[in-house]
Amino acid sequence: MSTDTKVDNKITVADAIVELLEAYGVGAVYGVISIHNLPVADAIGRRDSIRFVPARGEAGSAAMADAHGRFSGLGVVLTSTGAGAGNAAGALMEALNAGTPLLHITGQVERDYLDRDAGFIHETRDQPSLLRGCSKAVYRILHPEQAVAITQRAIQEAMRLPAGPVSIEIPVDVQAALIARPNISARRTTSLAFDVTAAHALSERLRASRRPMLWVGGGAIAAVDTVRRLADLGVTVLSSTHGRGILADSHPRSLRAFHNDAGVAALLERSDLLIVAGSRLRSNETATYSLPLTPHRVQIDIDPAACNRNYAMEAFVQGDCAQVLGYLADRLEAAGPLQSEIGVDDVAKLVATAESALRKQLGPYATLSDAVRSVLPEDGIVVRDITMSGSTWGSRLLGFEHPLCNIHSLAGAIGLGLPKAIGSAVANPNRKVLALLGDGGLMLGVGELATAVQEQLDVVFLVMNDGGYGVMRGIQRKYFGDRQFYNELHTPNFHMLAEAMGMPAWRLDNVEACEEILGQAVQHAGPALVEVDMAALGPLNFAGPPQKRLY
Repeated sequence: MSTDTKVDNKITVADAIVELLEAYGVGAVYGVISIHNLPVADAIGRRDSIRFVPARGEAGSAAMADAHGRFSGLGVVLTSTGAGAGNAAGALMEALNAGTPLLHITGQVERDYLDRDAGFIHETRDQPSLLRGCSKAVYRILHPEQAVAITQRAIQEAMRLPAGPVSIEIPVDVQAALIARPNISARRTTSLAFDVTAAHALSERLRASRRPMLWVGGGAIAAVDTVRRLADLGVTVLSSTHGRGILADSHPRSLRAFHNDAGVAALLERSDLLIVAGSRLRSNETATYSLPLTPHRVQIDIDPAACNRNYAMEAFVQGDCAQVLGYLADRLEAAGPLQSEIGVDDVAKLVATAESALRKQLGPYATLSDAVRSVLPEDGIVVRDITMSGSTWGSRLLGFEHPLCNIHSLAGAIGLGLPKAIGSAVANPNRKVLALLGDGGLMLGVGELATAVQEQLDVVFLVMNDGGYGVMRGIQRKYFGDRQFYNELHTPNFHMLAEAMGMPAWRLDNVEACEEILGQAVQHAGPALVEVDMAALGPLNFAGPPQKRLY
């Protein structure tokens, strides 16, 4: 295998692919180098225009790229073949669930040995089938001359709404092959035209509505301005957890993410028009699809397959949420505010009641939440793992004024918080990142702490240590007669672990010290860790999100 990169106006496939990534403005690639992806890694290093973040495992690298893609519009991860690509599968599933534009480049064995079951190192049987279950699309590049065109198609497919991860596998000899220098340029995907007739009908219904409500999800993240305009006109807005901050929590018509509060649920049932924009109405936000909603429901989504997926709709408008909601706002503003029977005082009372109940449930952890909000800048990014604190005060009590300040696993997978915090920090070098982690989730990928230190990322790791799986304890207590099995975990001294990694650490065991200690950690430039002794602070009452009785 030749390592020559340029011969008589020819370049390697690896160089051409990296040049294409440069054309699309890719700022970082995450990955683990391997003998079967070294030509691509070498091209990244030689060209020195894209940052390479060397993760400690492929699962972490794919999760980092997922987080980065949510901010930048395209995340990129580089893995090896076989077990290396397999290690990334869980994080790719999360990216698929979240609709993240992500390009997964994986190596492959030499073409002569593909799919032969020859015992070639890193060989796997039918790797594309492995990747199809966790990718929006999968491509195999067999001929060097195809490489740029297929990679460009993969990038466009990843970015085309509804976005998702796309995997391309490139045999190592193809990566190293010389090709005639191609003409490389970025080709942007074009927005689909929305259904104007359906949107016009919806605007007429909205104009006639007296109790209009809008449920916004992650698919409406680009619609910040138009959602605010609709709220100013009199539409009451409820957010999915992924959509937090699309409408600022401080807006008088924001119900935030209190969809499981009894008063908010009653209002949803009484509404005479509920517009669902870019949300799947996920199970943990609808009590496993049992939350009573008004029958007068209209859905806006770019994906036609979303129609009636979880709740039956009276009408469906296919199109980009930002465009459709903008059309509604334009038409309504021309006629003046809506005559809504839901007043801002009604919204304020519902929010106050829901927040009061949540604070009572949280006890001392409400103080911790307030301290985080007090010391973290308004544009600070909270990345939360699947943990009791993340699913209670992290998802609902903690206030957000902007979208993409509340990053989490939409698939509910534990252990993704740490690498997602790393990807978020790389994508946002001028913003503070706080990673809200549980001790169990942290240990799943603890090696990535070294990545954060090596890259000197501005992240505070807030570790909620209760010595095990607290969420499982709550579920077992509520549904299994308090029979407690397999939820106790041996945990290290996280303070000492952080110091061994080369980052400062604090231990928080007194609720009165929350703001002081968190303030010190946030003020530190670079990675830092705060371990919260939950046994000292007291119990946190949580048994998972409301759901149908299964057990």
